[in-house]
Amino acid sequence: MISDTRPAGSHRKPLDAHPPRHGSTDADRPLHRSIPGHETPAQDGWETHVLGRVLVVEDEADIAALVAYRLTREGLWVETAADGQEALASLDREIPDIIVLDRMIPHVSGDQVLAALRRDEATRQVPVLVLTAKREEDERIEGFELGADDYLAKPFSPRELVLRVQALLRRSGPAGPSGRGRVLRAGPLTLDVEGTVAVLDGEELELTPTEFRLLYTLVEWPGHTQSRSRLLERAWNMDPAVADRIQTRTVDMHVRRLRTKLGTRGEWLETVRGFGYRFRPADGEEEGR
Repeated sequence: MISDTRPAGSHRKPLDAHPPRHGSTDADRPLHRSIPGHETPAQDGWETHVLGRVLVVEDEADIAALVAYRLTREGLWVETAADGQEALASLDREIPDIIVLDRMIPHVSGDQVLAALRRDEATRQVPVLVLTAKREEDERIEGFELGADDYLAKPFSPRELVLRVQALLRRSGPAGPSGRGRVLRAGPLTLDVEGTVAVLDGEELELTPTEFRLLYTLVEWPGHTQSRSRLLERAWNMDPAVADRIQTRTVDMHVRRLRTKLGTRGEWLETVRGFGYRFRPADGEEEGR
């Protein structure tokens, strides 16, 4: 049963619902590890997928921390949301590979979140593992009728939860969310990772592969300041030791080109003097609004 001790730094608050505005650095990145030998093949030096992205929707902080810790140990990227509103805000910006959803959450209930998922064509096929404190058979049947793919009653074994999540990811296979490709949205800007297509105000942007990777790296962490060496690591797939020594004018040049191609939205790519860059849309244009 749930008795694990949470290690320091093993759990983060949701990133997408309330992205930090000032002073954020790469140290603020969420938990994400890859298991050697199981990395997703990269194309053109760019890793488009991780082992799996999980959204954990749970209002009990200790349980959320434990679930996030156990899943990240298995090489999964985990984000948490404490209520239904945060979950929907996160889903509006990016679709995960699987969702672990508590039915009894505040503001917008787990049942309402699940119903919204199944109504939306973009999220209809995302696997959902439902957690609940209710153990009655009728409650489980109701959860499945709402569209749950699996069900786990509290208190539960953390190991069992991990195995169920892994089973759902395997079951979703290439036709699941990862097969469709990740999509990021920031207001009128949409990035399709699998297709390496960027669309702004309904018009496709003419970006080089490098420009697309750089824009994606910035958009993926809205409000987070990223150093030039970090951008070289992510967008150019450079070794950190090499990225620290290379001339950073390469990054500056590509950012200037991106600003030009983004037109009036070029100001979204902010320069943080002496450090690097960050992506920050104007108020009212974040998270798909």
